[in-house]
Amino acid sequence: MNENNPIPPHIPSSAPPVPQPHATPPLPPVPPVSSHAPKPLGENPEERAPITSPIQAVEAILRQPRRVMYQLQQPGAGALMIYLMLVALFCAVVYGVVVGTFSMHEQLWIAPVKIAGGMLVSAFICLPSLYIFACLSGSRARLAEIYGLVMGMLMLTTILLIGFAPVAWLFSQSTESVNWMGTLHLIFWFIAALFGLRFLNTAFSHSQAKSNAGFNTWVVIFMLVVVQMTTALRPIVGSSDKFFPTEKKFFLSYWADCLKDSAEKNNYERSNDQRR
Repeated sequence: MNENNPIPPHIPSSAPPVPQPHATPPLPPVPPVSSHAPKPLGENPEERAPITSPIQAVEAILRQPRRVMYQLQQPGAGALMIYLMLVALFCAVVYGVVVGTFSMHEQLWIAPVKIAGGMLVSAFICLPSLYIFACLSGSRARLAEIYGLVMGMLMLTTILLIGFAPVAWLFSQSTESVNWMGTLHLIFWFIAALFGLRFLNTAFSHSQAKSNAGFNTWVVIFMLVVVQMTTALRPIVGSSDKFFPTEKKFFLSYWADCLKDSAEKNNYERSNDQRR
């Protein structure tokens, strides 16, 4: 009976496992795709449609800003850059006429010239620093592309100013306070510039920049240059017998002097009313 049922041999538990010759090594985990990563420009076929006129440039920057960014990266974008600059200058001149209606007379042409010229000069002054910050941030954007993006920022900003023009005209015809009108125009400019800088920031993120520190620094520099330019070209809202001022002032000092003069004028008028 024992011979018919042999006892199986004992296999020690410490025996090494038999290797599997066809075992597949585990695949490395796939990193999740970030939902915050910007989509590549030109992914939408509509973004690849060329912009062939200033009207198309206006529609594109309002409805499809990525289309403008993509076209500025393509060869032969010089015509688009010219469209952006011309529309920005035209809108700045139109808004300048509205600013000039506060004082009328020669300010109807002086204010547009100062606003359009000051805006363009401010952009050219700050263009080299933006290019340097872009290079330091790892951006692949060329100088010509950055110039086109700055012109796009100015165009979007001045288009928004045109939207504020009826409100500015209404206040210019219903108040005599130069300080109030200057403050109102600055508020409109800051709001419009906020949207223009957002366009530029979005374009900056598509240029393979690794950090926004340089761009944020440039924004501060650009805004300081713009407000100082309004002081260097004073007066823009009021009137004067001189086209350019002869006295140099920092914009904060100039604003403080304006507030002081306004307070003294109000006190003088109040004292005259009391005497009557």
